[in-house]
Amino acid sequence: MIKNNDPYLIEFNVRMGDPECQVILPRLNSDIVKIIKNTTLNKLRNTKIKWKKEKSMTIVLCSKGYPASYKKNKIIRNIDKVKLKKNNFIFHAGTKFDNGFLLSNGGRVLNITSIGSNFLKIRKNIIKIIYKVNRKHGFFRRDSGWKVINKK
Repeated sequence: MIKNNDPYLIEFNVRMGDPECQVILPRLNSDIVKIIKNTTLNKLRNTKIKWKKEKSMTIVLCSKGYPASYKKNKIIRNIDKVKLKKNNFIFHAGTKFDNGFLLSNGGRVLNITSIGSNFLKIRKNIIKIIYKVNRKHGFFRRDSGWKVINKK
């Protein structure tokens, strides 16, 4: 918000389910519960927050048609067969369980995050995970990560 040509912050919008948050959290080397608790007690300035030095990337697997019209209730197969290494994460965004099946339930379905030392390797790793999930009713942006990869 602008008042007398000066910007003012009117709100913080923090949603732990957003890809923008999920790409950062795996790099956190401090206890997030302690950070949140100290924030509520107005003790954040005394809290040491440490970060892992690795790089991080998230690619979002979306339902076909997103962000416009998309279908829900499409089965997501093979996710239970994906063996994640310690630096890989699959965050559920628009999913639900129904009658023993994992189904899509939104436009942004899964967020796959990986951390490592090289953005190109991280990106390749995430795409391998996406193909293992075999989400035939979905898509992901093929340009994710290229701006930072091409800077080198």
